[in-house]
Formats: sequence, structure tokens, C-alpha cells
Amino acid sequence: MGLREWIALPELGMVGLRAKIDTGASTSTLHASDIVPFEKKGKQWVRFTAHLGTLVQRRHRCEAQVVSVKTIKSSNGQAQTRYVIRTLLALGDRTWPIEFTLACRKTMRYRVLLGSKALVQAQLVVNPALTYVQEKPTLSLPGAQ
Repeated sequence: MGLREWIALPELGMVGLRAKIDTGASTSTLHASDIVPFEKKGKQWVRFTAHLGTLVQRRHRCEAQVVSVKTIKSSNGQAQTRYVIRTLLALGDRTWPIEFTLACRKTMRYRVLLGSKALVQAQLVVNPALTYVQEKPTLSLPGAQ
């Protein structure tokens, strides 16, 4: 795979996301705002707004079960507490579950960062000289006809 790839998050209803592959980051991160925790059937969940696109901002309202809450040290050295969710990632012709931390990435060029844990799970190899090697995912969204 290349340094940047098209992905989809079908369980969250999102397709056509550009992701930056960051082998130096352990965790994957999804740009989110308006994060509100709530309880559903005795489990902890979050509602949040996912932000898509760089030139044209699109917002997508999501809900996901919380896997954990982690303290993450960002690239600028600041520690931040983040909710962690698990959802399916579609990349090329592969789909597998990964964990994302939810964080504000509005100052970052890419709204999605794929860390090394996600790559190891799928046994993917990155060639940083390439970009958009994989085809755009064409999975149908849950409930789509």
C-alpha cells in the first residue's frame, strides 16, 4: 500500500475517505467533534460528528460503542484522553475491524490516520514512495440497496 490510501468505514456509513498511513503512530485516529458519551443497553457509547474531506468539509453524525478510554501522547508531545471505538475498515479488497481514537484533527491535512496496529492486523506493507495504490473501496453500506 502507499503512504495515502482511500478507505471506507461501512459500519459508520462513510465511504471515500482519504487516509494517511503513519507507521510511526501506534493507534489510528478519526477526526471527530461534538463527542457526547451516553449509555445504551448498559454499555458506554459515544455520538460524534465525523469530518470528511479537506477542501470541502462534509459532516457525518455517528454512534459507536466505546471500547476503552486511552491517554494518547500526540506528535507535539501533549497527552490527551480519547474515546476508543472499534469499527470495520475497508481498504482495497480487504475489510477488517480496527480501533480508532476520536480526536480533533481540524488542523491536520488528513482527517484519518492509520497507525501501525491497524496495518499489522491486516499484514500490510507500506511503500512510502507510492500513494493511492489500492482501489477505492466499493462496499455497499449497511441497509443500502
